[in-house]
Amino acid sequence: MKMLIPFLLLQLMTGAELEIIKEKPYTYEQMLKEVNEIEENVHLKVGSIGKSEQGRTIPYIQIGTGKQQMLLVGTHHAREWITSQFLMRLVHEYIQAYESEIQIGRYPSSLLDEVSIVVIPMLNPDGVVIQQYGLQAAHNLNEKLKLLGMNRFRSDFSRWKANGLGVDLNRQYPVGWEELKKIPAWPSFKQYRGQKPAEAIEVRQLIEFTEKIKPEIAIAYHTSGQEVYWYYKNSRETVERDFDLAAKIAKKTGYALSFPEKEAVGGGYTDWFISTYHKPGFTIEMCESVEETNPPLSCLQSDWDGNKVVPLMLIKQLVRTKPYLH
Repeated sequence: MKMLIPFLLLQLMTGAELEIIKEKPYTYEQMLKEVNEIEENVHLKVGSIGKSEQGRTIPYIQIGTGKQQMLLVGTHHAREWITSQFLMRLVHEYIQAYESEIQIGRYPSSLLDEVSIVVIPMLNPDGVVIQQYGLQAAHNLNEKLKLLGMNRFRSDFSRWKANGLGVDLNRQYPVGWEELKKIPAWPSFKQYRGQKPAEAIEVRQLIEFTEKIKPEIAIAYHTSGQEVYWYYKNSRETVERDFDLAAKIAKKTGYALSFPEKEAVGGGYTDWFISTYHKPGFTIEMCESVEETNPPLSCLQSDWDGNKVVPLMLIKQLVRTKPYLH
């Protein structure tokens, strides 16, 4: 411990740059730049669901004119920022296809006239900044000490999942929250559920936004493991429908289809969405499994072709079965 303290103090005093991420990360600033360019150059609906705990804007982009909507959400967890990069690439490709009236895969982009897609590329910008910049994300000595404490006094922040206050956003939703483990019992780089559901402002704003637009289907993108999750205490009426859609996603992506565990608990966004609206909600875990860090950028290439067609494929299913749309 005596050897550790001088090292930590040196890091705090110098603010020395840490070699955490070997590949160039996809940053919050880059995402904002792309969103602003889209807003300026393309006639789309671009807005914000609100601001993060540390005051960063959380933008959304709507593609298409359909009155019914599908919601795609990226980066609940800070180290999973590659899902933001994937979603912004998806936005660019879908915009181009929609304006040029061409297909994506074998699905016509005109489907967006029936069901529009709303994309929230980065729900957790504060956490992303911490994961990518470490102690440089802090503004003063007190903030640096807090970050170190939440990171268990490690100077490498590449494993950071939480938001800027050490709350795990995907353990914050008001369904099954009470059943989640209380460990850790205080703010941490991962898995801290908070003192109460929807304590984190990012979660409250996503709940409010979801309630406002009432999407017909929601997908939360995570990493890693290449798996599709689709079930949370679904009603008898919805199990067959949602399993069928999940199986189609798994077939397109080549991912494993997750079957529910008897003792599965909630707290996640799609858990809440399924329970609240009784509509299809999916958690898609992109990229091959990695341990406690962000996946390599090669995942964007290897997982792109299968994932890019999934939203339009699901819209086609919704349009085919009009009872889904109401």
